[in-house]
Amino acid sequence: MSFVREVVKDAAIGVGVASNPKDLSAIHHPGCAAAIWRRAPLIRFQGWLDALEPEELPKARIILQPDVVRDALGKICQTSGTPECIERDRLIDDVAALSAVFSDVMQATWVRMRLDVVATNACRRFHIDAVTARLVCTYRGTGTQYGISTNGEDPRRVFTVPTGSPILLRGTRWPETPKSGLLHRSPPIEGTGETRLLLVLDPIVDPADEADPVLHH
Repeated sequence: MSFVREVVKDAAIGVGVASNPKDLSAIHHPGCAAAIWRRAPLIRFQGWLDALEPEELPKARIILQPDVVRDALGKICQTSGTPECIERDRLIDDVAALSAVFSDVMQATWVRMRLDVVATNACRRFHIDAVTARLVCTYRGTGTQYGISTNGEDPRRVFTVPTGSPILLRGTRWPETPKSGLLHRSPPIEGTGETRLLLVLDPIVDPADEADPVLHH
């Protein structure tokens, strides 16, 4: 695990770069605003995913327990028309594994799982999410962009998370003083012809308090 630190208004802001998924737990270290598991996607898997038609990419927004993610995503892929093959199984297994890691790091018994297919400038403004923490993994297309804000302005230096590398970000509900000032956004891609597929995971304390569909065992 390595850290990149920057000091803004006497607060040390760190971004941890992990070599394995367990090191995403660095998000709990003081001053660590985000943690990235840097990994390279398999060439064959990435080629398959990039070649899919946008309408074949899996789409979902649901609250569920981590141990049912694999079965749920299999049904989501079937409904979305994602071709059945070894690569689809690999995608399902990876999302399930990330959900398990995320729930363990956050001690969450429920997660909100979103699979978004994006071809516009969605969430193009730099921001901090109104959650405790959020995991984002861009499986296809340009990864999430982030940077340090001073005085509420957009970051002067912008970094892009590699495709296939999950980033775990603190949100506004993280108990932290002072706030980190690390902002992120979806990259502006409108008009480029690019279609992104991203996984978003949020910790959920009580599904009954949420408006999204809930999948029970």
